[in-house]
Amino acid sequence: MRLTRYFLPVLKEDPKEAQIVSHRLMLRAGMIKQQAAGIYSWLPLGYKVLRQVEQIVHEEQQRAGHIPLLMPTLQSADLWRESGRYDDYGEEMLRVTDRHKRDLLYGPTNEEMITDIFRSHINSYKDLPLTLYHIQWKFRDEIRPRFGVMRGREFLMKDGYNFDLTKEAALHAYNRHLVSYLRTYERMGLQAIPMRADSGPIGGDDTHEFLVLAETGESEVFYDSQIADLRFGDRQIDYDSVEECQAVLDEFTSRYARTDETHDESVFNQIPEERRRSARGIEVGQIFYFGTKYSEPMGATVVGPDGARVPVHMGSHGIGVSRLLGAIIEASHDERGIIWPEGVTPFHAGIVNLKQGDPSVDSACEALYRDLTANGLDVLYDDRDERAGAKFATMDLIGLPWRITVGPRGLKTNTVELTCRRTGESQEMSPSEAVARLQAIYQPVFDAAF
Repeated sequence: MRLTRYFLPVLKEDPKEAQIVSHRLMLRAGMIKQQAAGIYSWLPLGYKVLRQVEQIVHEEQQRAGHIPLLMPTLQSADLWRESGRYDDYGEEMLRVTDRHKRDLLYGPTNEEMITDIFRSHINSYKDLPLTLYHIQWKFRDEIRPRFGVMRGREFLMKDGYNFDLTKEAALHAYNRHLVSYLRTYERMGLQAIPMRADSGPIGGDDTHEFLVLAETGESEVFYDSQIADLRFGDRQIDYDSVEECQAVLDEFTSRYARTDETHDESVFNQIPEERRRSARGIEVGQIFYFGTKYSEPMGATVVGPDGARVPVHMGSHGIGVSRLLGAIIEASHDERGIIWPEGVTPFHAGIVNLKQGDPSVDSACEALYRDLTANGLDVLYDDRDERAGAKFATMDLIGLPWRITVGPRGLKTNTVELTCRRTGESQEMSPSEAVARLQAIYQPVFDAAF
């Protein structure tokens, strides 16, 4: 993609309405535009990252054996009346009446609808276990939407639902989701700590939130510092193995880590004082086991091995896909702009032409662009007739992890400059070496794809 042909409406000044770093930088980098309170258009750069994040979520869900579908944004109020949640949910639910006077709602979540789908098609325990998920736009009418995509009213969410014959099987689904979420977040360059949490309006006894530590987090969290040293890494897990999934859950949840709603000072004080930590956290996902909370009132039953009908055990599992962009930026930025991790960057590298119009520089940039693209790398080529400082500022603001700078002086010795956005370190090398270096950097990212 050439910048002269791209739509990238960057801002030079900080927007007055932005209160936190991620909101400010997403507006300045031309990623989003506010259309109403808590509702945003996703401009090309932001949309590109959103799709990168969504793709990782899809890949890790399907790696765990979960099956994608797509449910509508509007739901029948009758389903929610069956479960008893229609009147209980509160004013965050946007209620709608169509021309036929039927009560609808803009879905904040999909437990009722997925239960209805299940009960319409599944009759026997032989069809279990089953986990279905989708990635869909949700709406919650926040009283005070703020912080950009971190606390918007309309947001993109992955919500998945497991159906199992027994509580034990459903808890294995819970553990399986925890494993898949750890992989998901680490691929995005995030450390998201699973913390014991409150279930809220979803219901259920077993639930963990995944939180990214950040000063602007909306939740106060308390944890044992040892948990911050844990990484899932590139280990391979058999998702069908109860023992392997349970071992990961034990490893990542055996140390104290709780949100303020479930914090227990007496338990916390049993940790050695030097390891006690309190901080702020950004919630980026949550997993629940809630048993037969929805299956019993809605008649989602199967015929068991003994011929008797029993309600299925369920859980729901969410990831805030659009919210993740804000969390990544809060965790990865500096005074110049965003610093995208390699796994989610909108472009793998940027090319800066220091002397647009110079035949040798133009030719070298074109050759680099072709070679990088031919090797599967997505490149943003700044071919604008702008001064070098403005081009560098744009690249720093939008946060591409790697930049190749091409100028007439370097080309005299057949060298270009490869710069790492995170460290600021630069190396001179030949154009072919720069291509090979970027291929090597991104190969683990490509290998991690499902």
